[in-house]
Amino acid sequence: QVKLVESGGGLVQPGGSLRLSCAASGNIFGANTMGWYRQAPGKQRELVARITTGGRTVYAESVKGRFTISRDNAKNTVYLQMNSLNPEDTAVYYCNVISRFEYWGQGTQVTVSS
Repeated sequence: QVKLVESGGGLVQPGGSLRLSCAASGNIFGANTMGWYRQAPGKQRELVARITTGGRTVYAESVKGRFTISRDNAKNTVYLQMNSLNPEDTAVYYCNVISRFEYWGQGTQVTVSS
């Protein structure tokens, strides 16, 4: 079965940067969409960004111009470069893959605080 493992989360000061990675093991058949969601305490889980096999991207309005999603199909890995972080970005970030089925990673904590 497909497993998703996130890495790169941590504590960063406002204005700082983090780069999240999500490596997928197991076969993902056909075209797919890989993405990042986040959930802050007491808030709904929301889409941050997603990217298709062909490279089409979608971003949440709140992160446009600050975050960049990318993927390496050969490595079955999706990345999220996060710049100009602010406290409102604090959340657990989850990797997501949709092919025939939907898969979720365990989540990685991102905390933006001074």
